[in-house]
Amino acid sequence: MPALPSCLFEPLWDQFAELLPTRSEFALNHPLGCHRRRVPDRTVFEYVVLALVHGSGYEGLSSPGCSDHTIRRRLNEWAEQGISEAVHALALQAYDRMIGLELSEMSVDGCVTKAPCGGDRARAARAYARRSNSR
Repeated sequence: MPALPSCLFEPLWDQFAELLPTRSEFALNHPLGCHRRRVPDRTVFEYVVLALVHGSGYEGLSSPGCSDHTIRRRLNEWAEQGISEAVHALALQAYDRMIGLELSEMSVDGCVTKAPCGGDRARAARAYARRSNSR
């Protein structure tokens, strides 16, 4: 059973696939001139969506056709290519269209606490370190 119905998954995949660079089926720079076929990006994307929907790790979802190492490696490639930022922007745009983002009503919460060993002691330690290094 798929993680998402095809009416939801297909538009996700279509938008995601447009962000991916075109690749050959085999690695062209392999030292022996040959290599196994790459696991298709769509297959890896399906496993990532499955992990997100079910909240499980890649180890439990992997199969002989797509290992957890392949999933992680491909996610790292996509992150290095900047695809994660583009997906984040697409998700915000889709959420804004469907539900609406009211960023003017957003609030930020924070906390300021005393740092341990902060204050006069930290300044004194830095001054002592500078004096010791200048000798």
